[in-house]
Amino acid sequence: MKSMLMIAAGATGLMVAAAPAEAAGRGKAVCAKATPAALDAKFAEFNNAWATKSPDKVTALFDDDAVLLATVANVPRTDHAGIRDYFVKFLKNSPVGKIDSSTIKSGCNWALRAGTWTVTLTNPDSGVKTDVKARYSFLYQFEDGQWRIEHLHSSAMPEK
Repeated sequence: MKSMLMIAAGATGLMVAAAPAEAAGRGKAVCAKATPAALDAKFAEFNNAWATKSPDKVTALFDDDAVLLATVANVPRTDHAGIRDYFVKFLKNSPVGKIDSSTIKSGCNWALRAGTWTVTLTNPDSGVKTDVKARYSFLYQFEDGQWRIEHLHSSAMPEK
């Protein structure tokens, strides 16, 4: 039975595992596993990027070939240009997300967080705030030493 070398990567709660032979330089395989605390930090990073109102900062959190299935868009966004285009308009509403429920699953170099959230939007003209109750799923992938959003789906609750 091979023992695994486990390396904790700081305050992010990220766990990285590699077989001893790989750790000794004969291979480059790394297996990263995100903890719930790490996924909380990733969500905070996402929410903070929204707060900047910069579509470039939000888009930078997504993998190059990510898929965005957004609450208020009929068209799937499957590249950075499309994802950025969506956020140009959406960020004008000063969105703020709050996780209401969450289920976390994770494995080697991937993590899924899915559940319900409330996104508060502020009308830029009137200042009126609206809470949108929705379902979400974030799929993260670990590549090149960092966790990036591979897939984000959000859809408004179908029932009142």
